[in-house]
Amino acid sequence: MTYTFKLARRLARFRTAGIAAILTLGACNGTDSLDPSTSSPTATDQASPVGSPLASSTFAGGIPFGTFSQPVTAFGARFNGAQQNNSVDQLLAALAGVKARGGRVAIVMAGNNRYYKDAAGHFDFGKWKARIDRFRAVDFSSYIADGTIIGHYMIDEPNDPTNWNGQPVPGSTVDAMAQYSKSIWPTMATIARVEPGYFPTGMKYLDAAWAQYLARRGNVNDYIKRSVSDAQERGLSLVVGLNLLDGGTPNLESMTASEVETFGTALLSSSYPCAFISWHYDDRYLSAPGMAAVMDRLRGMAENRGTRTCSRSSAGST
Repeated sequence: MTYTFKLARRLARFRTAGIAAILTLGACNGTDSLDPSTSSPTATDQASPVGSPLASSTFAGGIPFGTFSQPVTAFGARFNGAQQNNSVDQLLAALAGVKARGGRVAIVMAGNNRYYKDAAGHFDFGKWKARIDRFRAVDFSSYIADGTIIGHYMIDEPNDPTNWNGQPVPGSTVDAMAQYSKSIWPTMATIARVEPGYFPTGMKYLDAAWAQYLARRGNVNDYIKRSVSDAQERGLSLVVGLNLLDGGTPNLESMTASEVETFGTALLSSSYPCAFISWHYDDRYLSAPGMAAVMDRLRGMAENRGTRTCSRSSAGST
């Protein structure tokens, strides 16, 4: 998301500092943030709790539907997709739990971007590779083959200069990151969370871009049409989702149940997306009146879509 949007959101939060402090004490620890710009889903290399296993289940069909940072215990009838960050020693247990609950997940291996910046705060390709190399000894190939892994979530918002001390990560570098990932796991899709229009044409190794809608993006129907067109032009698959906690109206509020239904229905009006994953899992928010029913309806829409992977081979057609 843009620098001006982030600045506006931060100013809005200062105006509600008292409420924010109470919510932070009640819902977060001292190192967590609800701001996607901080890459908080990958802030620590912690596995999501697996919980008690359910009877083995299979993916229900359609496209995965869920949230960032979603615990394995939340996979089931309502959510069957997620973005997760897990430590090297906990990844296989988490994947087994996701599969047992009929889920699919985009995995983060590099962790928070603070781990792969140089001393000046710019992206460091060498450090990023070292973070990825930690997983070479983990054999998760079966979860790639059976579709439990949606793809490798390589980087968050490479386009945003505030993430990289004024120097966005260019599309060519993101494609080189995808090439490196595929040199280790050739069949795993590569994903970057940035809208497809950021990338030049001619990308060779990146499989999927990400269109995360919030109200300030303008008309949601225009947004999804533009995102699909940009993805098709570049031969990319497309993950979509909503900024649930910071993307509503009028002032960067959490989306209401009505907004979630309107925006989500519009995004799912297209058969092009390969997954619907929103920012981010919050049990209290998702349990609010009316929200569960809306999520169930959107899950039904996602399940009724034609199943497609997030690889480039699934891109280019509706």
